[in-house]
Amino acid sequence: MTKPASVRIDFVSDVSCPWCAIGLASLQQALAKLDGEISAEIHFQPFELNPQMAAEGEDAVEHLVHKYGSSATQIAANQEMIRERGAALGFTFDMERRKRVYNTFDAHRLLHWAGLEGRQLVLKQILLCAYFTDGEDVGAHDTLVRLAVEAGLDGERARQILAGDEFADEVRAQEQFFTSRGIRSVPATIVNGQHLISGGQPPETFEQALRQIAAGA
Repeated sequence: MTKPASVRIDFVSDVSCPWCAIGLASLQQALAKLDGEISAEIHFQPFELNPQMAAEGEDAVEHLVHKYGSSATQIAANQEMIRERGAALGFTFDMERRKRVYNTFDAHRLLHWAGLEGRQLVLKQILLCAYFTDGEDVGAHDTLVRLAVEAGLDGERARQILAGDEFADEVRAQEQFFTSRGIRSVPATIVNGQHLISGGQPPETFEQALRQIAAGA
């Protein structure tokens, strides 16, 4: 029996990025189809869409109007497209509940820790669902502690990390590393440190790209 090809995937993304939720769901579907052919080790890398965002956050529609100059009609159409793409992948976007945009730096600190504990993927999925499906404040420490516990992590340890600045340097260093290599938008899926798949591509695109990369390796 042929041994599956092994690849490393660095998934650069933000918790508040809808296309990152779409991209991750697509990637996971592709990997499910490639089961037995490709064995992937996924590492979630930090990227902040809004690093200067205040702790209390900002109204989501007002934020999009201010940041991108979009009209309310354009925003509504884009959100419907995102909702449909998510639904096709089994991910629920509830734009009525996702009222605000929050600072995600502390969520990235917890994700870094979760990686050390072998619980990064499950925490990432829980954070994305908490924000986009349930409209929760993923910058609030009490919320983050509860979500960490849901992911199988120690709640007291999570609270201890959030109370200080543990893993802040590591997160900033990773952010700088990827931006210094040209990553300006997310999701950015980097395979084996050299092959970039940009954006929330459909599963078929991920599947084809991963097959080609594995064959070349």
